[in-house]
Amino acid sequence: MSWLGLLSQLMAIVMALVLAPLLTGWVNQWRARLQNKSAPNLLQPYRVLHKLFNKESVLAEHASPLFRMAPYIVFGCMLLASAIIPTLSTDLPLSPAADAIALVGLFALARVFISLAAMDVGTAFGSLGARREMLVGFLAEPALLMVLFCASMISRSTSLTTIVETLAHRELAIYPSLLVAGVAFTMVSLAENARVPVDNPDTHLELTMIHESMILEYSGRHLALLEWAASLKLFAYSCIGLALFFPWGVAEAHAPLALLLALPVLVIKLALGGVLMALIETLSAKMRIFRVPEFLGTAFLLAVIGLLVNILLGVG
Repeated sequence: MSWLGLLSQLMAIVMALVLAPLLTGWVNQWRARLQNKSAPNLLQPYRVLHKLFNKESVLAEHASPLFRMAPYIVFGCMLLASAIIPTLSTDLPLSPAADAIALVGLFALARVFISLAAMDVGTAFGSLGARREMLVGFLAEPALLMVLFCASMISRSTSLTTIVETLAHRELAIYPSLLVAGVAFTMVSLAENARVPVDNPDTHLELTMIHESMILEYSGRHLALLEWAASLKLFAYSCIGLALFFPWGVAEAHAPLALLLALPVLVIKLALGGVLMALIETLSAKMRIFRVPEFLGTAFLLAVIGLLVNILLGVG
């Protein structure tokens, strides 16, 4: 384990913690601009976190220890997921754990705990949101796995660092399967991050909300951790998309200069991706919850088509 690897791993964790709320503010700002609304301040997510961390946490009367532990577990899962994705360098001490299946498992673990915590206090909103969250996860996780396997067939490995090294640091090649998988990944990312057309993070309507209904009973530092975890999840999914489909700019092992250049490249790619997400949300209409299985089923089929294209072309 080299000092450069430890430095790149530490930088990845710090950048995730710092840039995740900024990415959320960037997306919200561009979404408001594209809808001809007054845009919120770019640093508004940081102000919300500061305010919540300085408030007292109020717990429901019958809340169990699970309700108290869930925010910390969800936050830890999202931070670890962000740490194992090669955003700045492929020389990561956690790279042996940076497996596609392990990554999806982290997202699933966080979903299970936040859903159990939502049902723990026995409110109607929490139970409703938990059921919808598990429905979305049941359909989105297989599609995400198929997208990751599509890239894994090219690199012959499920390791995220190996996938990035294969796609970014070898001769330039066109992979038609990644184009189809990219569309599927975009659909999954919108669903998993509670964005339009699957969910709307700006509303608290009973008939539409999924994520917001699960955290209504939280306050103070617990709510701050869940909001920060939601930003980390958006950051993690954005970095997965960049690692799979736009991996250029990620430093190789033993490349100190490339590590310094990787940071501004990452910021530029995240900024462009945030604008694209805001544009997709603006051009989309919120769909009914009963149409979500069709939406995510289409994403799964597109990812499977990407796998079949790899097989037919003899890739891998």
